[in-house]
Amino acid sequence: MGRTMLAGSPLEQVQRRNGVGIAARSMSSASATVVVRKRTARNATARTSAAAERRTRRRLSAFEEQELRRILQEPMDFIDNPAFYEDNAANTIYDDAPDIQRPDTSWYHPVMDSLTASSKTPKQSTQVLLTAAEERVLFLQFNYARYRVRRIQEDLKGTQPNITQAEEILQWNHVAERMREQIANTNLALVLAMAKRTRMSEVDFADLVSEGNMALLRAVDKFDCGRGFKFSTYACRAILKAFSRQGMKLSKYRQRFPADFDPKLERSDYMERKRDTHEGECAEEVRTIVLSNRANLTNIEQTVIHHRFGLDDDNPTQLTLEQVGQIIGVTKERVRQIQNKALEKIRVELEENFLNRKQDGEEDEEGQDGAVSREYELALN
Repeated sequence: MGRTMLAGSPLEQVQRRNGVGIAARSMSSASATVVVRKRTARNATARTSAAAERRTRRRLSAFEEQELRRILQEPMDFIDNPAFYEDNAANTIYDDAPDIQRPDTSWYHPVMDSLTASSKTPKQSTQVLLTAAEERVLFLQFNYARYRVRRIQEDLKGTQPNITQAEEILQWNHVAERMREQIANTNLALVLAMAKRTRMSEVDFADLVSEGNMALLRAVDKFDCGRGFKFSTYACRAILKAFSRQGMKLSKYRQRFPADFDPKLERSDYMERKRDTHEGECAEEVRTIVLSNRANLTNIEQTVIHHRFGLDDDNPTQLTLEQVGQIIGVTKERVRQIQNKALEKIRVELEENFLNRKQDGEEDEEGQDGAVSREYELALN
């Protein structure tokens, strides 16, 4: 009996051993779980510390530092809007806004005399005409980015920003500049339209366009989309006022330096001289056709043309329809009909000569190309 109480039955001994073993294993698992949790926490802390250390070691480039100094020199100006103070304003203004097509500005060459064959004109390029709702989206995105920069400036209160604040300032400023460029590019045609509408012969066209572009950028900065007007209404007026200021500035300069400045001497007259030369050549060719009668004009038609346009060397005076009618004995209406018929014959002869010369030139080019190709084949053989 005593031995049974001390030793117990074999079944009890087995159960006792299994119970102790299970408890030991349970304690070991709990300890392992604690160790794993502590190790995970240490790793997370180490990763956070490493990220913070890398962020602390991160330095701005020279360009970013220069840009940051420029931004912090003056408070950022923006047009306020109630949408900036709503919950999740950034998501509403940027993420929930529709995509707006960017304009094609490859056609914009305002100071070139003529466009090359590969260049596009405003009619050939893809024009982006914004609605009032699309303009409101662009201006809200532009001014909200400036508002965020201004808010960081106010939080700094004249102190130097840390790396996080500096990166945020640069990021929002980049967004504002991108939106400003998109709005200005979309409305570039306004500058050319106002420049062509303004009659200021003393101001060079390139200077006028340059002043208009600067006025357009200032209009983008000052436009309030919350008033419900289209941007073109505000921008056109601003561009015209800039042109007026440019004219007044030039007038004062001319009054101060009357002998040292003459806009007529600064502009090239190449196009005018080329046009005059072309007109003179055409007039001489018409005169040759009339004098040689290559257009098969009748005697009355020759008489009318000679007297009407003063082609006679002895009497170069140009007579009226009535005076020519008195010479040939018909009414002035009949003289007009004869003149129009003769001019039509001359025009047909002039066009035929032009086409013949063009065809001869193409044949000469083909003959030269054929000669070159034959020489090339002989050289290969």
